[in-house]
Amino acid sequence: MARMQTLSWYYWRLKSMSAGEIAWRLQGVAAGFVDKARFALNRWPAEARTAAKLTGAKPPFRVCDLAPGELAARGTAQEKQWLERLLRQADEIAAHRLSFFDLKSRHLGDPIDWHRDHSANVASPRGFSPSIDYRDFNVAGDCKLVWEPSRHHHLVILARAYRASGERRYAEAVAEQLDSWLKDNPFPTGMNWRSGLELGVRLVNWVWALDLIRESGVISDELEERILEAVYLHCWENARKYSQASSANNHLVGEAAGVYVACAYFDQMPNAQRWRDQAREIVERELQLQSHADGCTREQAIGYQMFVLEFYVACGLAGRWRKEEFPAAYWQRVEKMMEFLGLLREGGDCLPFFGDYDDGYVLDLGREARDPRDLLALGAVLFGRKDFKTWAGGLREPVRWHLGAAGAEAFARLPAMPTRNLPSLAFTDSGHYLLQSGPAGSADAISVHFDCAELGFGAIAAHGHADALGFALRAFGTDVIVDPGTYDYYTYRPWRDYFRTTRAHNTVEIDGLDQSTMLGNFMWGQRANAKCLAWKPDEQGGSIHGEHDGYRRLASPVTHRRTLTLSGSERQVVIDDEIDTAGAHDVALYFQLSEHCQPALTGSNECTIDVAGRRVVLRVEEGMTLQLLKASAEPIQAWVSRGYHHKAPSHTLVARARVSATRRFKTVISL
Repeated sequence: MARMQTLSWYYWRLKSMSAGEIAWRLQGVAAGFVDKARFALNRWPAEARTAAKLTGAKPPFRVCDLAPGELAARGTAQEKQWLERLLRQADEIAAHRLSFFDLKSRHLGDPIDWHRDHSANVASPRGFSPSIDYRDFNVAGDCKLVWEPSRHHHLVILARAYRASGERRYAEAVAEQLDSWLKDNPFPTGMNWRSGLELGVRLVNWVWALDLIRESGVISDELEERILEAVYLHCWENARKYSQASSANNHLVGEAAGVYVACAYFDQMPNAQRWRDQAREIVERELQLQSHADGCTREQAIGYQMFVLEFYVACGLAGRWRKEEFPAAYWQRVEKMMEFLGLLREGGDCLPFFGDYDDGYVLDLGREARDPRDLLALGAVLFGRKDFKTWAGGLREPVRWHLGAAGAEAFARLPAMPTRNLPSLAFTDSGHYLLQSGPAGSADAISVHFDCAELGFGAIAAHGHADALGFALRAFGTDVIVDPGTYDYYTYRPWRDYFRTTRAHNTVEIDGLDQSTMLGNFMWGQRANAKCLAWKPDEQGGSIHGEHDGYRRLASPVTHRRTLTLSGSERQVVIDDEIDTAGAHDVALYFQLSEHCQPALTGSNECTIDVAGRRVVLRVEEGMTLQLLKASAEPIQAWVSRGYHHKAPSHTLVARARVSATRRFKTVISL
C-alpha cells in the first residue's frame, strides 16, 4: 500500500520550487489557518447566501437542443441504439450501482457513501478538508477512488436519460443524489473539497445535469438554494486558490474551466463576471503554455491531452453559446491538438500511449474510454475537417449532445477523406516521430511511434515516464510492442514506480538504473534530455536518429544513441543502438509485448511472436543474451495496463550484454 511522503520527498519538493512558489505556498498555509478559524465559527462569504436566493433565474444558454423524450419518440436507428445503452447505464446509476476504475456495478450504499474508497473499503476523513493528507492511503484510501463518484459524471448520464426518454424518474434520481451529496459534503469538510480539480470537474457536470433536467420540475426551491450556494462556494474556493508554478498543469486548466463554465451559466451570481473573466484568461493562456505548436501536450502524457481538450471544448462552447466567442488562436490550438491525436491514431486501432493516464475525463456524453474518436468527431464539425471525420469512423454520440441536430447534419454533409498511404511524420516541437508505411486502415499498414521528447512539463515533470528513445509498434491493425500504461497512482507504490521505469519501456537501460531519477509519485530529479539528430522520412517509412544524456550522470558517463529505420517494402524495422562510453556497463534492451502477443524463443538471439494471426520475428545482436520474461508480481515485470487499476499479464523481451567501450547493437524486427 502507499505510504506517507518521506523527509527526503519534502526536501526535493521544496528544492523544485522557486522563491515565488514558496511564498505562494506559505500564503496558502496562512490562509488555511484563517479558514480553519472560519470553519470553527461557521463563517463563510455572505455572497453565498445571496447566490442561494437566485432561484428561478433564467440561464443565458442551454447545453443541448434535445426536447425531453425526443430520441425515444423520433430518434434515428443509430440514436435508438444510443438510447438503449444510455437507459441501461441510467438504471444502474439510479439504483446507486456505479462502474469506475476496477469497480463494475458496485453498489455505493443507500444513501450513497460519498466518503469511501469503495474498492479498498476504506473510509476517508470528514474533517476540515485542507488538513486531510489525501496522498496517504492509510488516512484516505486511494483518493481517486473517493473522488471519482463525486465528480458526478454519472449525474449527466441520468440527466441525458431523462432528456432522451422523457422519463421523469431519471431526473428524480439526479435530484435525489445531488441532495444526498450536498447534505453529506458541507463546505469545507471531507475529501471532496480537498482538490480544486475535483471542484472544477464537478462544476461542469452540475451545469450539464441541471440544464438537461430543467423542464422536469424535480428541483425544489429549497434544493435549488442549496445547489446555488454550493456552486458559489466551489467558484469562490477555486478562484482564490488557483494552482501556481510547479502545480500549474492540467489541474489549473480544470480548476479554471469549471469556474468559467459555472459562471457563464450562473451568470447572476455575485462576482460571476469577475471570476468568469479571470478564468477565461487562465484557460486561454494555459492552452498555449501547456501545449506545443505541433499539437502535443507539454505534459508528455497522451491521456491528459484528451482530458484537457474536453475542458477547452467545454469552455469554448460555453463562450460561443453566450455570444462571447473565444479568439481564433484558441480554436486553432484546439484544432491542432485534435489533429495530433488523429494523426497518431491513424496508424492503428489504438493510440500509442505515453506518459501517465488515470482514466480522467470531463463529461460522459456517450464516450468511449481511451478513445480520441469522440473528440475527432466534434472537431470534424467545429473545424470542417474531412480527415477528422474519417478518423472518427462515423458519427459519435457526443456530437449530438454538444452540437445538436445541426451538428449531426453538418457531420453527415462532410465528405470522407480518400484512403491514403500512411505518411511518416515529425512533430519536431514536442519530439515525437512516426515512421509509417502502407494504406491507412489496412492489415499491411505499419506504424512506429518514436519518443524523442522531454520528460514532462514544468519543474517536477509530474506525469512523465523514463522512456527517452522508446518506441511503440503497430502492425496488422493491432498493437505489437507497446507502452505498458500507468495502472496506479496512490495505492500500490511499487507498481506506480514500475510503470514509470526505463525497464518498463522499449528502450535501453544501463546498469539497472532509470534514465531519469524518480523522487516521488509525481516528481522527478535529474532528467534525461533527448534530441533528434537526423530525420529522414521516405515513402517506405524512413529513419529517425536520436540521443539522450540520462546516463551521463554515471561515474563512467554513457550516451545512448538510437537509429530506428522502417522499410515497408521489406516489412522490417531495424533498431541500431549505440552505447557511447569509455567504461564498463551492463546494457539491457527491453521490448514490451502487447498482452495479445504469443511469443516463443526460437534461438539464442531470436523470438517469434504470433499476433492477430500473423507472425513477427525479433532478432537481436549475436552475443547478446535474450530472455523472455513472463508476467510476475515478484519481481514486477511484463504487465500491460489499459486503465486505472486494470492490468493484464503479458511478456517482455530483454536482451543483455556487458560493454567496456563504445558498442553498437542491431535489432531486426521482421513483420
